[in-house]
Amino acid sequence: MHYEDYWGLKLSPFENVPDPKFYFPSPKHEEGLHRLLYGVEARKGALLLTGEIGCGKTTLSRQFIQHLAHERYDTALIANPAIDAQEFIGEVLYQFGLTGNGSKLERLHHLNEHLLENLKKGKDTVVIVDEAQAIKDDSVFEELRLLLNFQLNDRFLLTLIMLGQPELNARINAIQQFAQRIAIRFHLPAFDLQETTKYMEFRLQTAGADRRPIFSPDAIDLIFRSSGGIPRNINTMADLALLSGFLERKAQIDGPVVSRVIADFNLGEPRGSAH
Repeated sequence: MHYEDYWGLKLSPFENVPDPKFYFPSPKHEEGLHRLLYGVEARKGALLLTGEIGCGKTTLSRQFIQHLAHERYDTALIANPAIDAQEFIGEVLYQFGLTGNGSKLERLHHLNEHLLENLKKGKDTVVIVDEAQAIKDDSVFEELRLLLNFQLNDRFLLTLIMLGQPELNARINAIQQFAQRIAIRFHLPAFDLQETTKYMEFRLQTAGADRRPIFSPDAIDLIFRSSGGIPRNINTMADLALLSGFLERKAQIDGPVVSRVIADFNLGEPRGSAH
């Protein structure tokens, strides 16, 4: 049973998938996006973007990729980096559409040839590692560091971008040679109440809502305090609240509806402090 028609929506507004059309340009997300774009355009080598679970890193990365014109950038996205070091260069080659066969040296030569071919075509090469905290073997970080050795006297031949949870910082900092190569670091914080309100309104309008407020201020405040301002948590609570409000034939989602959702699904207790 779907609630979209009841609330006057064309799409489900709070799906937890990295759909770029639902990218919310909060000041911090925009700052993170522009730091990544600057790092790539300036060929800074290695960039690191961290944030708590569910803060929107992957959605931001998909938005970032959309800014990279195909005629200028050749991009490889490593979405599941939980592989061993021997497989890593092969996975990078595969994501570039290349064959990852042969010895490690042969694969590195193959990658170097690809980077130089891109250079001749006037294209920059970008490797994005999403969920980098999932890397199991620290030797994979050594493989990532080796990617930065592909360079000319005046420029890197590729830009490496790592996205991950905050603990990724500590793992990288433990490898001093690698940590020193990170040119740009940025951390995505959780939303405050005002950002949570704007975020929910943005997603509802993107899904086709009219201007009438579907969520009351007290409902939004409760969602904010219970979610900790984390977008993924906000989505889960708001989605379930829309379903409950539809089943109860509510004219608006109010605080009691959200309270029941939190209690029924054990989604967390309201927190008194704002982020």
